[in-house]
Amino acid sequence: MIYATGDCHGDFKKLSNAAFPEQKEMTKDDIVIICGDFGAVWDADGQSPSEAYWLKWLDEKPFTTVFVDGNHENFDRLYTEFETVDFHGGKAHKLCDSVYHLIRGEVFEFSGKRFFAFGGAQSHDIDDGILSREDFKTTGEFKETIRIWRKRRKVFRVEHVSWWKEELPSDEEILNAEQNLAAADYTVDYVISHCAPQSVVSCMYPGCSSPDMLTNYFEDLSHRLRFRWWIFGHYHEDRKLLGKFILLYDQIVRIL
Repeated sequence: MIYATGDCHGDFKKLSNAAFPEQKEMTKDDIVIICGDFGAVWDADGQSPSEAYWLKWLDEKPFTTVFVDGNHENFDRLYTEFETVDFHGGKAHKLCDSVYHLIRGEVFEFSGKRFFAFGGAQSHDIDDGILSREDFKTTGEFKETIRIWRKRRKVFRVEHVSWWKEELPSDEEILNAEQNLAAADYTVDYVISHCAPQSVVSCMYPGCSSPDMLTNYFEDLSHRLRFRWWIFGHYHEDRKLLGKFILLYDQIVRIL
C-alpha cells in the first residue's frame, strides 16, 4: 500500500491511529509519502525534544515514512546530519530506520511503480524580506532588528534560522534529475513534489501567481515527461487540478 499526504510542519497528528485507521493493516513494506514541509528537521540549534519525539513516533509506526523536502526545512541539517543510502532504486537520506528523505531528482520504485521525487519551493511568506547576520556589523544589531521587525509584524524570515537558499534547486540537482529521467526514458508513474508546474499554480491563483525558476522548470518538465499522476503539497488545500495533478494538505489518499 502507498498513501500520500501534504505538509506536516513538524506536527504529525494526522498520521495518528484515530485519524488514519488504515495503518492497522499496514507493514513496514507499506509507504506513506509526505509532499514537503516535513518539518521534523528544523531547529537551528540542533534536534529539539519535539523533533526527537516525532521522529521516534514515526519510526514506531507500522509503515515507512518518506518525504520530499519543502521550503520550510532546515537544509543545513537535512543535507549534513544524515547518511545517504540506496533506497528503492534511488538515493535518500536516512533519518531513522523507517523515515527517509527522498533526494531531489531521484527515481524510486515502490510497489512496482516508478516515482520521481523533486522537493523544494520558493517561500511565499517573505514579503518584507530575509534578514541575514552577514548584513549587520554586530550580532546585537542583528537580534535587535529581528525583535523590531517581529514587533511591527513584518512578514520575513531569517537566513539559517527560518530560511535557506537551498529551498530552490541547484544546477547540479536539476542535472541529476535530467540524467535519472533520461535513464527512465522520461517515463514514470508518479511525480512527487512540493510545489507545482506554473500552469497548475496559475489555475489555482489566476492573475495572482508569479513564476519562479522551479515552477517554470516543472512546467517545462510536465510537457516532456510521461506520468500518470503528479502529487504535490505547499498550497494548503486538497484539490484535483487539470486532470492529473493532485494537491494534498489534510487528506491522506491511497494511491496504490
